[in-house]
Amino acid sequence: MTEYSFTPEWKEILAAKGITDPTPVQGKIIPLLQENKNVLFESETGTGKTLAFLIPSLDKIDASDNHVQMIIVEPTHELASQVKHEIQSVSGLTTALLIGGTSIKRQQDALKDKPQIVIGGPARLLELANLKKLKLDKLKVAVFDEVDRLLSPELRDETTGILAKTPEETQIVCCSATIKPKFANIISETKNFTPEQFVTETLPKEDVLRKRITHWAIFAEQRDKIDTLRKLLQAEEVEKALVFTSRADQVENIASKLNYKHIDCMSLYAKQDKMERKTAVDRFRSDKCRVLVTSDLAARGLDFSGITHIVQMDMPSNEDFFVHRAGRTARAGKIGINVVIGDAFEMRSLARTEKKLGFVVYPKEIHKGKVCEPYTEEEAVSVNEKTYASKKAGKSGKTSAKKRPGQSGRKAGPNFKKDKY
Repeated sequence: MTEYSFTPEWKEILAAKGITDPTPVQGKIIPLLQENKNVLFESETGTGKTLAFLIPSLDKIDASDNHVQMIIVEPTHELASQVKHEIQSVSGLTTALLIGGTSIKRQQDALKDKPQIVIGGPARLLELANLKKLKLDKLKVAVFDEVDRLLSPELRDETTGILAKTPEETQIVCCSATIKPKFANIISETKNFTPEQFVTETLPKEDVLRKRITHWAIFAEQRDKIDTLRKLLQAEEVEKALVFTSRADQVENIASKLNYKHIDCMSLYAKQDKMERKTAVDRFRSDKCRVLVTSDLAARGLDFSGITHIVQMDMPSNEDFFVHRAGRTARAGKIGINVVIGDAFEMRSLARTEKKLGFVVYPKEIHKGKVCEPYTEEEAVSVNEKTYASKKAGKSGKTSAKKRPGQSGRKAGPNFKKDKY
């Protein structure tokens, strides 16, 4: 296969977005999709997956044909809206956004405008297809983005339902940053694909976690976490931070306490009012707000430019969520910082994740308004001795050498133990 390069038409379109050359995933996947292959591909976050499936898919659409020729299935409202915006930035094709939580009657009216591309969640797309309002008989391409989330137990039935309704000749494209072998089996069984009819591609790791993201660990008991977060944001003078918590019920609590301390931030979670969610995303994306507090599912796949810091207020339930969280920074070749604020249990969990994924964590603490390495035992003894000598000489000892239990200043390598935190 020859090395891929953008066509002159795409070069002109993408130049306006500051893109000149294809990323590795685009160079690998675009030619496969141009050959009309059904593809499941895995590539790290921030590597250009969206354009990898959009460029060849948009080229297939006949602008003079007013039938639905492409559907893009997304796990969240925000991700669906983001992809629609991306399409509109590179193409004049007619698109419709069909997501749950909004008037289905209005969406039926939108389909009467004969969109060529439909983007939405699996449940609403399936509902409209069952009602015969969404007609798929002329469908050329069906994309299942963040397919690991789409095939989770909560969304699997709706996802396979809409997949089963795609015509035999429709090209199937699935992608995510984390792919499990069972996903290929589920898709192949649903579509009755033979191994020759379905290509699975895993792109070489670009080592974003290790090469472009610096990982910090800050110890804090549960009751002190939000205050520690506040101190971190102020000490780092953070330009743009995405704060994650596994507990959706804590999102608003964290945001409200930060706002009370005069840190302008927004919140984003699944059960939030639709307009509030849109406002939060728009303000954060446009840099009118520098901190967004969110849950894992609400922020899945969202691409915000310029995020300098990721803050994880707990350890997620599995490594995939950790990768998706951390991958919101250091996108498009940039660098970023990923911070875990955790208690002793979460520090042990981070140690296991560090060892399994092969990155290095550096323990930090916030002292006198600055992020620094914790005292080593020797440094703590030295400071204590100086303080004692100062007091003995009749001076007022103002230096504090307190160190959190179990912390030291050593770097945390792949085999670090709890006492390094």
